[in-house]
Amino acid sequence: MSDVKLTAETRTEFGKGAARRIRRAAKVPAVVYGHGAEPIHITLPGHELQLALRKSNVLLTLDIDGRTALAIPKAVQRDPLRGYLEHVDLLTVKSGEKVTVEVYVHTEGDLAPGAYLLEHVLSTLTVEAEATHIPESVTVSIAGLAAGDSLLAKDIPLPEGTTLVIDEDAVVLQVLAAQAEEAAADSEAATTEA
Repeated sequence: MSDVKLTAETRTEFGKGAARRIRRAAKVPAVVYGHGAEPIHITLPGHELQLALRKSNVLLTLDIDGRTALAIPKAVQRDPLRGYLEHVDLLTVKSGEKVTVEVYVHTEGDLAPGAYLLEHVLSTLTVEAEATHIPESVTVSIAGLAAGDSLLAKDIPLPEGTTLVIDEDAVVLQVLAAQAEEAAADSEAATTEA
């Protein structure tokens, strides 16, 4: 898990006009929530935040007017056409605290020889992990899997201290026989019979 330090400024202006002025100044409006405290409205440096959010489950160390706070992104709003950041909601966390997050499932290895398709039923897993040790992703081997095989959530190896939040019998990956191969074989059989 990566830890990024950002300097935040508290803001007192709200609304669309204020948000536009903030974005014109190459900053991003954000709100920090958590632990029953009043939300803190801040601005963050746009470029640094954009780079930080390229990594999933990034831990942000915020310097808010001389106070330090740890936070994770909870909701990120982007412009649908240009992709730039419009607004970010952050959730404060404490070292040692457990948080629930989504982690991406990556695969390694090759399927068994044959015409098979790998279907990602779930591309992410919901897990609970310690706030300062959130995994960016989990990796599972698909080596040797053939048509009809599937991997369940309980089959995915998780880092130490990380637990599943979703049903452990949920299908994450499944291997299917390629339909095009079967259709081609059926048409060849029909041609030879005629």
